[in-house]
Amino acid sequence: MSVNCSLWQENKLSVKHFAFAKFSEVPEECFLLFTLILLMFLVSLTGNALITLAICTSPALHTPMYFFLANLSLLEIGYTCSVILKMLQNLVSEVRGISREGCATQMFFFIFFGITECCLLAAMAFDRYMAICSPLHYSTRMSREVCAHLAIVSWGMGCIVGLGQTNFIFSLNFCGPCEIDHFFCDLPPVLALACGDTSQNEAAIFVAVVLCISSPFLLIIYSYVRILVAVLVMPSPEGRHKALSTCSSHLLVVTLFFGSGSITYLRPKSSHLPGMDKLLALFYTAVTSM
Repeated sequence: MSVNCSLWQENKLSVKHFAFAKFSEVPEECFLLFTLILLMFLVSLTGNALITLAICTSPALHTPMYFFLANLSLLEIGYTCSVILKMLQNLVSEVRGISREGCATQMFFFIFFGITECCLLAAMAFDRYMAICSPLHYSTRMSREVCAHLAIVSWGMGCIVGLGQTNFIFSLNFCGPCEIDHFFCDLPPVLALACGDTSQNEAAIFVAVVLCISSPFLLIIYSYVRILVAVLVMPSPEGRHKALSTCSSHLLVVTLFFGSGSITYLRPKSSHLPGMDKLLALFYTAVTSM
């Protein structure tokens, strides 16, 4: 279905409504992707809700590792709901429009939860580093106050970056076309619709990625290098297996989330391909949460 942008403009200076591009002209392909994403969404929503409930109701799980896991599970519920619900609607509906304000709101929550997840994953890696490399000092260095401060900084960083980036992008004019070639209001496809020079916005995104995505990722890498060194000198195979087993799922999430996110936001603008961007978006929104 083609989009008549002239119907969605309040004036000639700036588009007031957007529409998402159709995934495919073949209904069966859209339905197949809808079913796949819906299953991943339900698994993610149910699993993260049960994890949060189990941690909150079990005193034995009131430890730093599970405190961060509960934060991450709550975050994933918000993250997936902010993106995937609209994505599912767009796959099966002929009406795939979204207002400028609605697009800005979705972008804010996407950035907010995404940056917060980067920081929380770094905090979780630091927690595992302290538990394995400094077990005798773990209880004092990872006290309840320290964990609370790390969580507050993570959520606060996400909020600040989300507000800043969203306000900066939507202060631009969008002159049309108004079709977003993506599943949701992600930064690169929305920025591609803006009028005039967007080099400052691109520079701001790059700086945010380096500070809030690359820096936590480097901290995670450093923590796991130290953990690996500590595990290799452990005398018993059982001890090595136990130490590594607590890190395996975290490492998998880190690889999927940071890998797909870095490829998306650190690539030059000229190398962005809509098909590749959509595939990567599925990884850092649906697959990682599941």
